[in-house]
Amino acid sequence: MNAYITDIASFLPNDPVDNDEMEKILGMVNDLPSRTKKIILRNNGIKHRYYAIDPATGRTTHTNAQLAAEAVKNLQPYAGFTVNDIELLSCGTSAPDQFMPGHASMVHGEVGGKKCETVSTAGVCLSGISCLKYACMSVALGLTNNAVATGSEQSSSFMRSKMCGTVDPKRAEKLEKQPALAFEADFLRWMLSDAAGAVFIAPKPVKNRLNLKIEWIEILSHANELESCMYAGAIKEADGRLKGWREFDSLEESINANSLMVKQDAKLLNREIIPVTVSRSLPRYIEKYELKAEQIDWFLPHYSSEYFRQIIYDHLKEIDFEIPEERWFSNLTEKGNTGSASIYIILEEILKSGKLKKGDRLLCFIPESGRFSVGYMMMTVV
Repeated sequence: MNAYITDIASFLPNDPVDNDEMEKILGMVNDLPSRTKKIILRNNGIKHRYYAIDPATGRTTHTNAQLAAEAVKNLQPYAGFTVNDIELLSCGTSAPDQFMPGHASMVHGEVGGKKCETVSTAGVCLSGISCLKYACMSVALGLTNNAVATGSEQSSSFMRSKMCGTVDPKRAEKLEKQPALAFEADFLRWMLSDAAGAVFIAPKPVKNRLNLKIEWIEILSHANELESCMYAGAIKEADGRLKGWREFDSLEESINANSLMVKQDAKLLNREIIPVTVSRSLPRYIEKYELKAEQIDWFLPHYSSEYFRQIIYDHLKEIDFEIPEERWFSNLTEKGNTGSASIYIILEEILKSGKLKKGDRLLCFIPESGRFSVGYMMMTVV
């Protein structure tokens, strides 16, 4: 594939927020016990994250589209580049600012520049790599001379106390025995945060700098086998079916049912997410591309919590694809879980860290719990 990432940029709004500041900015919900937050944070390992919220006023400082636009404006793929040079703008996010128009159109409006093709990808974490795959294919096929792909999230708008329902105190008592319960809707607010990332894709590398050659991108869905796990704009029925917000008798009833909140089926998540996205997915690509673990110089996993790190390692070992942890790269603890933007944030940091050298092979792992999908991406440093 003749598609190269020649630059990566990110945008993280406002100052980093540490664990002690979170409640002050997001607000308290139903007098949520502080020990609950501490248990969740201890298991997810996040120490700092970013919110598009003014701490003094509680008002939003950036929309999702504005976050993505700022990342795009931070790109410097070659001397003299401006946003006027963009031929394709491909944007992914879990939750755009509105149902319509498409997210990419809104980002284009914030970026400005000239007319260009736009495409929006939906989903959860995979929306960021889906739009990247579209951009790579466009460049590799010669349909456009360049492309910009973005992943962005403004999760804090869901996490503010005034947007959340009440918390069942009994649920908090179970956290000590089962940390995965921290992923329930009431507790996602202690995990998710805001950021955006952007990549510039060209048909050939730029001289005198490190570029990432896209070898392949694979995306696999297991929705034919499993029910929804992470969702918004719906409630989950006893039979596993999602009842969308438009199926209610009135908008008021839909809102009262908290149908617009982000929720997670914690038991399903804990049981399936790693076995499905590692053990039942990666072997097909090991066979297809004749991969060997020793060929991977850097493993870049996007996981939502440090709780899953050892589980991922164990499953890699089980399928005889053990990658030593010294070859793993993650910045979850300092940048937070930013959904579709996470892999962009990871890639930018490692590309500019001085750790990479010509010829290094990078394997990215992006699981999505929406209805259990996964993305794998292989790149070579040139």
